[in-house]
Amino acid sequence: MNLAQKDLKYIWHPCSQMKDYESFPPIVIDHGEGVYLYDMEGKEYIDIISSWWCNLLGHCNPEINNAVKKQLDTLEHVILANFSHKPVIELCQELSKSVPRGLTKFHFSDCGSSAVECALKMAFQYQYQTGQMKRTRFMCLSEGYHGETIGALAVGSLDMYAKIYQPLLMDTVRIPAPDCYRCPYHQNRENCQANCFEEAEKCFDRYADTTCAVIVEPLLQGSAGMRIYPPLYLKKLRTLCDQTGVMLIADEIATGFGRTGKMFACDHAAITPDIMCLSKGLTGGYLPMAIAAATDKVYEAFYADYKEGKAFMHSHTYSGNPLGCAAALAVQKILREQHILEHAALRAQYLHEKLLTRLSDHPNIGEIRHIGLINAMELVTDKKTKTGFDEKKRIGYEIYQRALAHGLILRPLGNVLYFNPPLTITEAEIDKAVYRCATAIEEVL
Repeated sequence: MNLAQKDLKYIWHPCSQMKDYESFPPIVIDHGEGVYLYDMEGKEYIDIISSWWCNLLGHCNPEINNAVKKQLDTLEHVILANFSHKPVIELCQELSKSVPRGLTKFHFSDCGSSAVECALKMAFQYQYQTGQMKRTRFMCLSEGYHGETIGALAVGSLDMYAKIYQPLLMDTVRIPAPDCYRCPYHQNRENCQANCFEEAEKCFDRYADTTCAVIVEPLLQGSAGMRIYPPLYLKKLRTLCDQTGVMLIADEIATGFGRTGKMFACDHAAITPDIMCLSKGLTGGYLPMAIAAATDKVYEAFYADYKEGKAFMHSHTYSGNPLGCAAALAVQKILREQHILEHAALRAQYLHEKLLTRLSDHPNIGEIRHIGLINAMELVTDKKTKTGFDEKKRIGYEIYQRALAHGLILRPLGNVLYFNPPLTITEAEIDKAVYRCATAIEEVL
């Protein structure tokens, strides 16, 4: 029995129809370095999706490795209730320099979904403790994704994840999300006035007085197919929240730490949310860790004598784990000292131009959209009508299989193929990845 067979004997893989594995067994990875992963036979794969978007600075980054190894000999874990440790304190000091101005308090959990649950509960309790007991529901954007715990699913809008669980989910208000590729106003995301924001205004007119918070993926709806919308939409949303007393939760789990070209997607709109959710790139993809960062205004609504019952009674065993904090501190140091975002901006322009040159004329590539190093290629049957392939044909999945044969991890989002590489990718690696991607597309289509 080989390793893949042993895997299938025991492991139920995430986000997978396990029957697919009968004909397409799991690839067992032996080691990684930079943008590359290597299987047990030594075949290389370019990890162009950063292993579910979390590998920020390359696999087995020596500096992050050393930081975790050093911490391991000092302290592996300690309860964060009534205890603390140097790495978690230093990490909060560093993050306070880079998060949007006004976010001052950091509540730790262990994954993105947990950070969202934390933010939802925090917003709900804030409204309750400030006398807004009628505010009991949440708004979210259609086609949004915020994780797969019950609360996170409720404020997500992708039926593939949430539909079957509807009887378990709280009722939420779904604002029709911007779809700039198929804009009903026939505008361009680069210079529009966010006319589609009128849909948000309609929802706020009807539901704002009973809504405690709206949660959004700022500028980039990842699981919806890397749908990108303009900063003006986010700026308008911040203003509307201020006018109505609705809190704004920014889910920066996928967009944080330079993925969109700035440290955080909110920076493009120069806004500060009331609560921001962070994870994925926080530790460079090394260890599970997440944060809900809040303003002083939010924090102060929970600060009282114990007998008043206002404490935020939300906890995770591994909150603020020292090993994760050591990795996250190393990430912050590398980002700052090596000017990673500035270098990534040059690679981002190079990558987008390469993809345009190689694939924009392909009859089945409807759009190649980008923000930062993230590029998304929308597969269509007809460029004029922008009609996508029948999802049941799984064209994206077929291209994914072909790309793997050529040594590129190109996991699709339905009819959307995307690049979301480590920020440290080089031009030579970009050239190789674009060639392998184009080859796979051309072999299938």
